[in-house]
Amino acid sequence: MILDKTKNQKPPAKNSGTARLLTAAIVLPFLIASILVPWLKWLFVAMGAAAMALGLFEFYVLTKRLQIRPDINAGFIGATAIFVVSLFVNDLSLNLLLTQIIVIALTAGALVASALRATAFDKMISSVGATILGVLYVALLGSHLISLRLGFDQALSAHLLSFFFLVLMGGDAGAYYTGRALGKHKLAPKISPGKTWEGVAGGVIAALGMAAIAHFWFFRELPLKWCLPLAFVMTVVGILGDLTESALKRGAGAKDAANILPGHGGILDRLDSLLFNAPLIYYFARFYFNG
Repeated sequence: MILDKTKNQKPPAKNSGTARLLTAAIVLPFLIASILVPWLKWLFVAMGAAAMALGLFEFYVLTKRLQIRPDINAGFIGATAIFVVSLFVNDLSLNLLLTQIIVIALTAGALVASALRATAFDKMISSVGATILGVLYVALLGSHLISLRLGFDQALSAHLLSFFFLVLMGGDAGAYYTGRALGKHKLAPKISPGKTWEGVAGGVIAALGMAAIAHFWFFRELPLKWCLPLAFVMTVVGILGDLTESALKRGAGAKDAANILPGHGGILDRLDSLLFNAPLIYYFARFYFNG
């Protein structure tokens, strides 16, 4: 996520900040090692698979709060197929073709299964729609990070992913703490009343700062004239991802997607801006470095 969520909500528990930092302290070393150590690339894959599986499950739980019954089995089969393609198919044209076939098969299969159950038309539409949307939102978007880890040489992959997480996590931290300290003007009160323009500004400044640090520290392959605009676009896309996930939760009447990560909420609460930005960083890398 990229925006603060603290103003005009119930004050956080005294230990929420501590829980937030503790969770990050536990997860980050594994994430960093999986990015930087060549033989730990499969740890990154395993962490990505676990995150997407939990995220997809959380998404389907949210839809059930609205009395929508997605076809969970079909959803996980489709998500697994997309994940396998991202693992083993690096050719972009073939990857896109296979992904299209999977989505078509998933759509047709979910429709047929729903029809065979003699589901009412309105429930069929909501069920099939939720099933497919979950796969597209979590698995299809998220699988681009797996392709980014496996589809480039180790050094470039490490630089791209380090840049990606530094910018988004730095922006998230900047938005969170700026919003807590200065947040007054609401960004989207009908979607998420706790988000403020001050948090946005803090997030943008922090993201740009992290992009500059990344360039001078390890990512000289990407000039500043690209680093900074890319970080800015990632921040904007992250805001859209954050607002989208907030709208999903608000529509389902939930404050958080889940409570699996102390101080952070659910997996989807952490993946919102990452999912929207995964295709952006992947296709940027494909066309900039392989173009």
